[in-house]
Amino acid sequence: MSEQRQQAYLNLIQQLLDCSNGGENERLVANQDLLDSEFLLTVETVAGMMSEEGNQNTANWLRNLGNNLVEYLSQSSSEKQLQDLSEKDLQAYFQVLMEILRVISESNGDAEVVYPLFAANKDKLDDIFAEILQRWAINTFEEVEVDTAESIAVVIVRFGNLIQQFPLGNKASNMEIAIASYETVLKVFTQQALPQQWAMTQNNL
Repeated sequence: MSEQRQQAYLNLIQQLLDCSNGGENERLVANQDLLDSEFLLTVETVAGMMSEEGNQNTANWLRNLGNNLVEYLSQSSSEKQLQDLSEKDLQAYFQVLMEILRVISESNGDAEVVYPLFAANKDKLDDIFAEILQRWAINTFEEVEVDTAESIAVVIVRFGNLIQQFPLGNKASNMEIAIASYETVLKVFTQQALPQQWAMTQNNL
């Protein structure tokens, strides 16, 4: 990281702190070229310094900002990758998703049956897969009957549990897919309609 870019990061952080009661989004949009992993690291470093100086409120605000940016950057990246996929590659991901959900459903989530399928498709178990899973599930939940949606949601939760504990592949991607699974089924497992399933899913998250 160059000294000039480091200074640009610090300047942006100061600008954000100066408008922490509103206007942060406009400031971030105007400086999108600075929003990267090194900026997040700088935010965390400054938050640590603020905390050591006893300025805990500012430190917490910065850490919260950093967490929100992590989610934003992750979504932006996966959406761009999805848009860049060819129709053939998109279909390949979709076929793997359908096969995995079918096998989990038929085996009642038996790891001995499912994990070999995961291992054979490790190249597809990434952030793009998480995005495709979410989009497909949300669209499907809107189109099917409530009972069918609940049955699909149960399978997706089992998938989340299995991928979270899968020992192979990219651990970070596996966790992203698990999180996507749990977040998606909350569209069906609402606190009002299915409080027990909702609580279990929140616990998984």
